[in-house]
Amino acid sequence: MNAVVNFLLPIFAVMALGGVLKRIGLTGAEFIRTADKLVYYVFLPLMIFWKLGRPGVAAGHDWSFYLSVLAAIGVTYLASLGWVKLTRLEPGRIGSFSQVSYRFNTYLGLAVVAGLTGEEGLRLFGVLIGLAIPLINLLCVSTLIWYSGQSYSLGSRAALLAKSIAFNPLVVACALGVAYSHLGLGFPEAADNFCGLLSSLSLPLALLSIGGSLSFNRLRGQARRALEASLFKLLFLPLCGWALLALVGIEGRALAVAMIYFALPPSPASYILSSQLGSDVDLASAAVVLSHLLSLISLSAAVLLFASPLGA
Repeated sequence: MNAVVNFLLPIFAVMALGGVLKRIGLTGAEFIRTADKLVYYVFLPLMIFWKLGRPGVAAGHDWSFYLSVLAAIGVTYLASLGWVKLTRLEPGRIGSFSQVSYRFNTYLGLAVVAGLTGEEGLRLFGVLIGLAIPLINLLCVSTLIWYSGQSYSLGSRAALLAKSIAFNPLVVACALGVAYSHLGLGFPEAADNFCGLLSSLSLPLALLSIGGSLSFNRLRGQARRALEASLFKLLFLPLCGWALLALVGIEGRALAVAMIYFALPPSPASYILSSQLGSDVDLASAAVVLSHLLSLISLSAAVLLFASPLGA
């Protein structure tokens, strides 16, 4: 319980502060857009590269761990599509429902993992998101295009997929960090301090931005489907992931990192992608908001059951 009170609650308190600051007018939409760009394109990629670029980080990965996590994402994706077919969700809403069932909030994940699992856990998480983001973007974009009702040429589909994967700053940072680690060069003290200072800006700024972007008004008229999508993300995915990880014998810090990852709410970028590809923005927005509220429960469970035994 100490881990929840001392590490998890302060993270959610910073998010809540972001909402309060926007409501009282100290921040606004322009601040949130600017903060998102700085975190997404500069601070967070730099932190990932810095953490993964240290000598020896690239060696000794247990690929059964990563493959199990990716398999859990795939199973949840298929289950979400089965559910919307079974419950006869309108085609124009299927892409939005599906993507919020398995996407994750990178910023919140890094904040929780950094506070509870230390440097080793953060490096595991860095490689994990570098592998998960391409798969998730492939599933999201393909499904949104398929159910959008719009006609896309094969070239247009390929271009959208390539852009969502190859130009993702977090994927690029992960790949460069692992490659640099193989060189065994390390970082000079000045560069190390520079990266440390800029990296320290990323998570607080990201959490303030998340809090400022969430609005309870988005739940109106969407509560039922938003709850269903939230349960896929925060209940079905963690249970499926835990079963697959147990099957291959993953335990300790790696298991804690994976379970924190599974318990994360979907990315606020979900409704942006829905808007760009003609799916139901209101459903995506409502599911993101509700999932962030419920994720305090799912993350608390993950921390208590899997991170607390590590001494967090």
